[in-house]
Amino acid sequence: MIRRFILILAVVLSSAPAFAVNPDEVLADPKLEARARAISAELRCMVCQNQSIDDSNAELAKDLRLLVRERLTDGDTDEQVMNYIVSRYGEFVLLKPRINGRTILLWAAPLVLGGIASGILVITAMSARKRKSVTLTNREEAELYRLLHLDFDRDQCAVSAKPIE
Repeated sequence: MIRRFILILAVVLSSAPAFAVNPDEVLADPKLEARARAISAELRCMVCQNQSIDDSNAELAKDLRLLVRERLTDGDTDEQVMNYIVSRYGEFVLLKPRINGRTILLWAAPLVLGGIASGILVITAMSARKRKSVTLTNREEAELYRLLHLDFDRDQCAVSAKPIE
């Protein structure tokens, strides 16, 4: 019974997220460390690209974590640290991009293009309805009937006409 409990506890604890922050990176001031962790959780690892630098073991992520902690100990605010990192690495470093003209354009482009495509489809459908149908003369109808009622003789590879009744 106890072995089973220990096994279950080990499995549950092993599935907990492992943070990549090394003990030598941790700041002595718990408030500064909490701020550093909060900032690191919002920054993308440029190597892993789908992890925060707080979760990544890549060397670049470690360098960024150290840079964040250095800027915080120098007295920068959280916003100043984020702006500094973004100025060096670009908007891509943010896991949650800031809302500005470029990001709004990025999110609105599919909607605008979908609206344009829908408009073109509606205009095309409406113009197709307005087209006049052409009526055939009796001679043209007879020729069409004759062409539609041709038999293809597969054995002789020849075409022969059915008699019109």
